Amino acid sequence: MLLGIMFCIIVMKLNLTTGIIPSLNVSAGLLGFFFIKTWSKLLEKFGLLKTPFTRQENTVIQTCVVACYGIAFSGGFGSYIMGMSRKIYQQAGTDIAGNTAENIKDPSLSWIIGFLFVVSFLGLLAVVPLRKIMVIDYKLTYPSGTATAVLINGFHTPQGDRLARKQVRALGKYFTFSFLWGFFQWFFTSDFISTSV
Repeated sequence: MLLGIMFCIIVMKLNLTTGIIPSLNVSAGLLGFFFIKTWSKLLEKFGLLKTPFTRQENTVIQTCVVACYGIAFSGGFGSYIMGMSRKIYQQAGTDIAGNTAENIKDPSLSWIIGFLFVVSFLGLLAVVPLRKIMVIDYKLTYPSGTATAVLINGFHTPQGDRLARKQVRALGKYFTFSFLWGFFQWFFTSDFISTSV
């Protein structure tokens, strides 16, 4: 759940700043393995866990994380839902062609939940026939799914734990650098804006 929340925040930031998101399947599989493997080892030390962490469990975690950020992106919270709000309608100007009061949508929580169910099940209903045609009939391989499967299979080997730690350290190092650089830019930009206004 925490990974899903973290990836939703990342996707929302990317959606609001660039409008597109990359496939984060591999990083979801990596971080899922790292956190659950660490948690499993801790529980094993105290004698609370007897079964190993398997590939299937890693795949379920990765799939749930991808579904969480997929709903955050497909729900339109970084694009069209925000663009239909009353505030945007007023900021754009009421005299603009096509910007009419009928297009305003300030959704309530119950509307958002219903909308997300429709979006999710519409995607599910579209994926089933596409899977049959593309994967089963044409036997196409998909790079992100194949890369995630190879990564998860590689983690569940004797050397996989060490490899995962190395990759998470590298990911953490670049995340820290990116965060600090963004923090620096934020201070620079806020100073520039306050002096120019």
